[in-house]
Amino acid sequence: MKWITLLALLSLLPSCAPMNGYATFVLGPSSSVTRSQSMNIANAYTQMRWTPSAKNISHSLDRDDILVHTPDHQLSNHGYANGWWWADRENASMPYQWGGFDTPESFLRKIGSGHAAGDIATAEKRTAGDAAVSKQAAGIDCSGFVSRCWRLSRPFSTAQLPAISTPIRWAELKPGDIFLNDKHVLLFAQWAVPGSAVLCYEAGPFPQWKVSAARIPTELLFAQGYEPRRYTNITEDPS
Repeated sequence: MKWITLLALLSLLPSCAPMNGYATFVLGPSSSVTRSQSMNIANAYTQMRWTPSAKNISHSLDRDDILVHTPDHQLSNHGYANGWWWADRENASMPYQWGGFDTPESFLRKIGSGHAAGDIATAEKRTAGDAAVSKQAAGIDCSGFVSRCWRLSRPFSTAQLPAISTPIRWAELKPGDIFLNDKHVLLFAQWAVPGSAVLCYEAGPFPQWKVSAARIPTELLFAQGYEPRRYTNITEDPS
């Protein structure tokens, strides 16, 4: 994918309302969500700051015999790419966790109690599904992230999101809509170049295992089978 830096992208995204602290800004479950709420929630995940310690690193089995690989700087030593966070340093954005559904507030609480900071997706986890979700890790995955941005009461998987959304035309895309294929989901923010590139938020492996903002060519989304969809209960912001 064609990526630009998070800082550069955020300067292009729609301006967000002032946040009353990122840890508490992620709004709770609701029967609906406005487009600006969805964008503000997404932004809160990218803007959060946290300082882990060595106890938040894991490259071994957890207490339930689930293998956990945190996306820290040691990840490459275990055969995987895109490790990024460092112990005893301030890090930005929430890490990816297979099956994760944390808010910034719950993530910070878990990190403080010694949970693993993230858990990357692997071929084995994709095969095992929910059985590979670690209760001793913290973070959020791609569909959990969209579920939070839509203020859902529980995480909806990529397979479940079609039940609460409808297909739309590319020309109809608005902030808070999604791109969905059978493996991944991205949250649309706005057009970068109308018709040829979009700005999106996602929790995924690119460019790193965390919630990131990216500029993506539409030809790549076409090639990977992404379909634009709209949450049934998203509402327009008051004029």
